[in-house]
Amino acid sequence: QVQLVESGGGLVQAGGSLRLSCAASRSLFSINAMEWYRQAPGKQREFVASRRSGGSTNYIDSVKGRFSIPIDIIKNTVYLQMNSLKREDTAVYYCNAKYRNTSDWGQGTQVTVSS
Repeated sequence: QVQLVESGGGLVQAGGSLRLSCAASRSLFSINAMEWYRQAPGKQREFVASRRSGGSTNYIDSVKGRFSIPIDIIKNTVYLQMNSLKREDTAVYYCNAKYRNTSDWGQGTQVTVSS
């Protein structure tokens, strides 16, 4: 099992930036992929971005060019750097660790973008 602790959410104005953190309880080298999802009120949880152990990344179209997913191997932490935020980015953001044939979720962190 991998424990994931998220932080960094908050209230930001449209056009601003936030960086979310997801600290894992074990080495990222033992995890196949780290992913970020979000769930807006009244909507289903959706995939946002991923970073595989080999370094490849993937993003949904609506965040391409605005979000990135850097990592800190020493701290076993994955980030979601969010720039040029829009109101439609408002959601609870969750990180997910995929390894072997299972995955674990973080507790979520709220991001609210105001106009």
